[in-house]
Amino acid sequence: MASFPAFAQEGWRITTVATGLDTPWAVAPLPEGGALITQRGGDLILSRDGHNSRIGGLPKVADRGQGGLMDITLARDFARSRMLFLTYAKRQPGGGSGTALSTAIYREGATRLRDVTPIFEMKTGSSGGRHFGSRVVEGTDGTLFMTIGDRGDRPAAQDVTRHNGSVIRVGRDGSIPRDNPFVQGGGLPEIWSFGHRNPQGAALDLAGNLWVSEHGARGGDEVNAVKRGANFGWPVISYGRHYSGGKIGEGTAKDGMQQPAYYWDPSIAPSGLLIHSGKMFADWKGDMFVGSLKFDYISRLSGTPLREVEQIKTSQTGRVRDVVEAPDGSIWFISVTDGAVYRIAQ
Repeated sequence: MASFPAFAQEGWRITTVATGLDTPWAVAPLPEGGALITQRGGDLILSRDGHNSRIGGLPKVADRGQGGLMDITLARDFARSRMLFLTYAKRQPGGGSGTALSTAIYREGATRLRDVTPIFEMKTGSSGGRHFGSRVVEGTDGTLFMTIGDRGDRPAAQDVTRHNGSVIRVGRDGSIPRDNPFVQGGGLPEIWSFGHRNPQGAALDLAGNLWVSEHGARGGDEVNAVKRGANFGWPVISYGRHYSGGKIGEGTAKDGMQQPAYYWDPSIAPSGLLIHSGKMFADWKGDMFVGSLKFDYISRLSGTPLREVEQIKTSQTGRVRDVVEAPDGSIWFISVTDGAVYRIAQ
């Protein structure tokens, strides 16, 4: 891994948004100030003016291993609709659990969510507690992209009759867009792309294209530019190796399988992905920010081809789980180590 200087804070400052959190997973800055924060164990927290309070009315969450209450994303028209999207692990018949997606309404000042509506649940989850994926992003057309990990079942990521290891795309009401690649057959109609291992970061670039960051095994963490119907190769191709040291699949490339836009070796354990608008930081317009759970920094990537140009590493960047842009263009991130949310601003 290349060595970069620590984040130069001249001209910027890092301030604390929220503390006292228990395994925080995602943060959604609110237009009226403060933020909604998910805790993996199943709580949704409103943090405002230094105070934390629980918001009720959530769907029932299966707190198991890496699963629980995970992502929260505000709708693009949240200021009007007050709609938000939640991803979580849901218990299924037979004792397994799978990644699920619900919509809900949050009114300013409310203590409970309203109109919580499940709109998607992965088909046939797993009894294991690994690789839920679970980021949700609203596309420019209002459809929702959600990432799902392979759930520890590697071959399933190549099986488009299962949701494991896929990015799915549905409408806000759970409807299936007609231009999804498998609507006419050959696979589950919600699937948009497949062959993913465990994508825990997702964002749109400035042109509205979807990108994901995903965990590899021992090496081979990836950033991928997601395309309709594309196969991203797991576990047939990878730039990593099994934790045992054994070779993964057939190598690093194969016809019909996509190459990553960037990969890390050794692994950084990427979680959370932001592509900056340039609103507050003009020099960072279009740059990508990915949190590292393993090495305690935020990776800044830029250029064509994509490359890591900076490691933002401070005393606050311990196990960075989520990285988002607030309405004012500041960058907010979660430190699992500190149980805190921080803000980078000028």
